[in-house]
Amino acid sequence: MIIRKAEHSDLSAIVELLANDELGRLRENFSTPLPGEYLNAFDKINSDHNQELVVMVNKSDVVIGTLQLSFIQYLTYRGGIRAQIEAVRVHENYRNKGIGQQLFQWAIDRAKKKGAHVVQLTTDKKRKSALKFYEKLGFIASHEGMKLHFH
Repeated sequence: MIIRKAEHSDLSAIVELLANDELGRLRENFSTPLPGEYLNAFDKINSDHNQELVVMVNKSDVVIGTLQLSFIQYLTYRGGIRAQIEAVRVHENYRNKGIGQQLFQWAIDRAKKKGAHVVQLTTDKKRKSALKFYEKLGFIASHEGMKLHFH
């Protein structure tokens, strides 16, 4: 398996992964052709040096996993950098095979290399198996997260 920077040609597979769960089906629009919002977002992410959208591909270069790693500069922690992991997905045929753990290890190593002092993430409380997975990786529910949606 190889983890690499996502390319335009990966975008359809990434959106398909994002849409392929009970919550993703409610908020994503996986169709052919992809809606322009995805293309615009990809271009913005790809041009921002603080954003890294990556894919894991198998030997046939088929996308089997993805995540976005964002580096956020803060004044706190003496001007520290936080790494935020978002949009983690593994293709359903590859789940429970260590793919997610490999993706996370890559993200953690990358965060350390970029000088981050912490790696953080959020997950919907409805994703019980994801919560257990993150705890198994050593993540601690140390803060209470809150969101205000505008739709």
